Amino acid sequence: MFEFDGQVVIVTGSGSAKGIGKTIAKSFVEQGASVVIADMNEAGVNATVEEIKAMGGDAMGVVVNVTNKDSVDAMVQAVLDKYGKIDVLVNNAGISQKVTVEDMTADDMRRIFEVNMVGLFLCTQAVMKPMRAAKYGRIVNLSSVSGKRGGGVFGGAHYSASKAAVLAFSKNLSREISAEGVTINSVCPGLINTEIWKSLPKEDADKVIDGIPMGRPGETKEVAAAIVFLASKEASYITGEEIDINGGSHMD
Repeated sequence: MFEFDGQVVIVTGSGSAKGIGKTIAKSFVEQGASVVIADMNEAGVNATVEEIKAMGGDAMGVVVNVTNKDSVDAMVQAVLDKYGKIDVLVNNAGISQKVTVEDMTADDMRRIFEVNMVGLFLCTQAVMKPMRAAKYGRIVNLSSVSGKRGGGVFGGAHYSASKAAVLAFSKNLSREISAEGVTINSVCPGLINTEIWKSLPKEDADKVIDGIPMGRPGETKEVAAAIVFLASKEASYITGEEIDINGGSHMD
């Protein structure tokens, strides 16, 4: 099960050591996929590609600005030129900001939505044509527990709103193209053991942990495992769904 031999997987935001993108990419490599490391951070892209090649895996690095259509289209064309197809897109790239609504600016709101929602839209739109032509594709979008419960972990109201928008967008798109063999699903991580979590003051960290029935942050591999499942052939009858990965901090 969950074999990805011969499949091509794009993971946006996978060049950073701070988030979960690198773990997602490596998890696909472990299942036999060729992975495209897509990120704005050129040094991070190159480092991640080298790490994957050292594992014996196949990786291609692309420096991309997900908020720029020309940049996204160039990335997709480069992948098609090399591999001839795109089987999976994981929209992982995202940003956050801790700020109250009272102190938030319109530019803050635009910046968060530009990356978290417009960037996701542009990447998704760019892979739809080759996926529909192949009658096969898997798109997995990163939302957040904050998009379902309205904050309480990281980020401000604009972050929560952008991640809620990801869920609505994903469900709508699943109605449009799932009949063509392309599924669209989302994962909603809660508190995950990343550099962002480790940087929290102990008092703030303890408050967050108190709200998690499992009493601990999640691990990046626990999120990656759910994404790999949703991207697999075995998940062929799942679309428009969202999986909560939060240790019980939000249940519905």
